[in-house]
Amino acid sequence: MDEHADVMGEPGFCLPAPAVAVLDGHGRIMEWSAEAERLVGMTFAEVEGRPFADLLTAPPVRAADTGPEARAEGTGSKARSVHTRPEARSADTGPAADPRPESAEPAVSGAHGTRAVLARSAPGKEADVFLWSSPLAGSGGRLVLLVPLSQALGWGHGFSFLNAVFGQELVGMAFHDTDLTVVRTNITPEMFGGPPLTPGDRLDAVLRVDDAAAVEVLLRQVLKTGTPIFGHESQMRSRKPGEREWTLSLNVMRMENARGEPAGLMVSVVDVTEQSRIRRHRDLLHRSASRLGMSLDITRTAHALTDIVTPDLANIVTVDLSEPILSGGEPPQVFGGGESDLVRVAVASTDGPWPPELLQADAVYPALPPSPELRQLQKNRSVRLTRDKVIHALGEMAPLLVPPDAHDLVVTPLHARGRVLGSITAWRTRQPGPFDDTEMELLAEIGSRAALAIDNARRYAREHRTAMTLQQRLLPWATTDTPAAETTALYRPSHGGHGISGDWFDAIPLPSLRVALVVGDVIGHGLIASATMGRLRTAIQTFADLELDPAEVLTHVDDLVHRLAAEAPPAMRDVVGATCLYAVYDPVTGRCTLASAGQPPPVLVGPEGTARLIDVDAGPPLGVGGVPYESSTMEIEAGSVLALYTDGILGLEPYADGDGIRRLRDEIAVQTRSHRALDDIGQAVLGDVHGEPSRDDVTLLLSRMRRLPKDSMRSWAFPADLNAVSEARAVAGHQLTAWKLAGVAFTTELVVSELVTNAIRYAGGPVELRLIRDQTLICEVTDPSNTQPRLVRAGDTDEGGRGLFIVAQCTTRWGCRYGRRGKTIWAELPLVDRVTATGPPAS
Repeated sequence: MDEHADVMGEPGFCLPAPAVAVLDGHGRIMEWSAEAERLVGMTFAEVEGRPFADLLTAPPVRAADTGPEARAEGTGSKARSVHTRPEARSADTGPAADPRPESAEPAVSGAHGTRAVLARSAPGKEADVFLWSSPLAGSGGRLVLLVPLSQALGWGHGFSFLNAVFGQELVGMAFHDTDLTVVRTNITPEMFGGPPLTPGDRLDAVLRVDDAAAVEVLLRQVLKTGTPIFGHESQMRSRKPGEREWTLSLNVMRMENARGEPAGLMVSVVDVTEQSRIRRHRDLLHRSASRLGMSLDITRTAHALTDIVTPDLANIVTVDLSEPILSGGEPPQVFGGGESDLVRVAVASTDGPWPPELLQADAVYPALPPSPELRQLQKNRSVRLTRDKVIHALGEMAPLLVPPDAHDLVVTPLHARGRVLGSITAWRTRQPGPFDDTEMELLAEIGSRAALAIDNARRYAREHRTAMTLQQRLLPWATTDTPAAETTALYRPSHGGHGISGDWFDAIPLPSLRVALVVGDVIGHGLIASATMGRLRTAIQTFADLELDPAEVLTHVDDLVHRLAAEAPPAMRDVVGATCLYAVYDPVTGRCTLASAGQPPPVLVGPEGTARLIDVDAGPPLGVGGVPYESSTMEIEAGSVLALYTDGILGLEPYADGDGIRRLRDEIAVQTRSHRALDDIGQAVLGDVHGEPSRDDVTLLLSRMRRLPKDSMRSWAFPADLNAVSEARAVAGHQLTAWKLAGVAFTTELVVSELVTNAIRYAGGPVELRLIRDQTLICEVTDPSNTQPRLVRAGDTDEGGRGLFIVAQCTTRWGCRYGRRGKTIWAELPLVDRVTATGPPAS
């Protein structure tokens, strides 16, 4: 018995030992196993020689009646147990006292198993068992095996389950031992269309070595931890090259023996290749819908297309487009006809770096030879070819266009709005087999979506180019060089060039060597913003020519913005507006007057390198109205750098946080101390825009200020007396002699005489005369009156009215500006005396 128990306890045997009884020919118990003692609760001494039938409290039930109902009856009421138990027993339990062989034989004669209820040693306790007996050859006795009914039912169900599982052909089943060797399986070549899997095989007998190794890692994990795995999908390929490839769903569970030790694995396999393929195709369409069209950049869209197609559909993919499309132009009427205009825009490969012998990205295609396949593409039809057919069609161009290890090809045209924009070329290298019809339809669907996205990007590129051209025409030169300042402006469109808006800058030369510096930002983007910017810039230039105070200029522009808003459609009136900073710098006095309409504060870096933010009253943006603008005046030393900028610069990464203005100030100071050119300073401040592009346009205007030498300017004051006119002529002549400009003395004295006379006669005094020497000679006369001087043409008999006419004839230009008190009439004279060269004007 002990030896038998040891055999039953081997790891490969997963069932516990049954209870065993040996009966003689009369049905009396002759042998009694230890398992029987534990099951019944009686020792061998207690049952030896007793009829086995005495242990039964109910008649045996045939094996077919051991279902749920029979189990309920077998463990039923006390009344059933009582009426089947003998009422009395003889004191002598030996053979002579109870010779009832006829009663014992029917009770244990079931060769196929019966169900019985055994009395136990404890009163009122019974053992519901499954009984199986077999006659012993020669002795006339019987061998009786007893198993608790619950265990017997479990064995029966397990056996039925295994027969059902291994008998079907839809789900592959395999038992593996602890060495992962197959010990039992129902997998046949017909089940998955692959090589047979037989007992004694390892997985690498039917699968590629790397695929088999990956699955065995999974099996060892379950064998070690006991944690089952359900629904794990794996890509598997046949061991024989060129045969099938599957997507299999694996369920792995650990089997244990009676002692709870690992005895092997049960693996079920379901072929989900088609379901997985449908799911992948659905995911591809979802990815194409979510990724294509997210960018209005043609090249980015092409790269997104190659990423979508690889590796699920192909291993090597290229996107080739007609060259005019890249700049926003219309595609040609005939795709691939005549001289090639195709450009390889994007490439992708799952096999490593792009092969150097193939046509590279950004390269132009050679002219394609005419072929039926090319005509199919021109008709918006996909083409499927083998490698040999492609090589034959391309001829000498094959090494440039055919990947070394590729075996099958599909070319799908990118067709939108009646034109072929280009094509997707998809090659297979690692994936076995050619493209099927479903894959070609999927690629065509993705290509259709990509074509619309590319065409939208093309149309946007055209609009963007138009907006850029308009804006470039509306903006001034980026650099200027005047006696007042040297300026450089840097402009960066938002999103790397994809969101043209209304930023602008200006450096406007003003009379008397002054300069007006302007930066502004119109609300919104696109052509409307650019057009609004052009109108505002023109208006500011007009107001600048009137030489108004900066606050007055902004007030007039604010009125203009209100009118523009009134002209706009009702839905857009709330988005018509702008910010602006207007500054006027006078190199004679070194004074700078500024006014702001919602702009961030300028940065001023002194000649010694100290930087500060200019405290200027930031009024409301243009178009808000209701609040007056204020001007601020300050003195600027020669060699200082003044930086004006729009708020887009604060969106760049180095200045994007709350303290960005101060970091910008410090960066401008650091770059200015190096005494670099203004353009180099600006490029360094903007960081060459190598990082994340700004969400708004970025404009930076840098000005290096200059001062006029003190000996290039003289001024005098005269009382309101006409006798002072001669004195004014005299001091002007002496000063011109000192400046060695005696050649223009006659014209200058004539202009001074007319301007001083008019000031004393019509405005009173005091009158100030100022001469400024630069590339021209500037004569200024200031009086306390605000009366506007008017140029008139006097009649032949008029005694006056010719003063300003004479001034206009003797100067290159003249004008008038107003201060807080009085006005200044100025005139610019060339350093060559035109009067002496051509004669005085007719009187």
